[in-house]
Amino acid sequence: MKLNNCPNCSSDNCVKSGVVNKRQRYKCKSCNYYFTVNKLGKKIDDYFVNKALQLYLEGLSYREIERILGVSHVSILNWVKRYGIKRPQNKNYHPTYKILNAKELGFYFQNADNLKGAGVVVTELGDKFMLIKWERFKD
Repeated sequence: MKLNNCPNCSSDNCVKSGVVNKRQRYKCKSCNYYFTVNKLGKKIDDYFVNKALQLYLEGLSYREIERILGVSHVSILNWVKRYGIKRPQNKNYHPTYKILNAKELGFYFQNADNLKGAGVVVTELGDKFMLIKWERFKD
């Protein structure tokens, strides 16, 4: 971790001053302030957060989203809670999804039977495309 400046006085006149709880401690020579550098941690790219929330709103379960994006279902659950996302409740339809490349997607849309009686959403997923289709439950 790179040390920039003292968080107290913004001076760059800092030296190492021991280790506390396995973290390097520093002392500012200008103001005699002791500090440690905070760990940045692991952050997931906002692209995956947006995609996960979109897929959740489309009706996919947390585990299905986990399999598609490779992000933990617990993280997805936490994002849904943090942003207060509410999924619309419509029990007459259920989503089905397919992962297709560009060529397969073209063949899918050439067949008119694939487009009848259902709504379709296509979203980019890396170098492939996800096709989400809502079909009415059979009574």
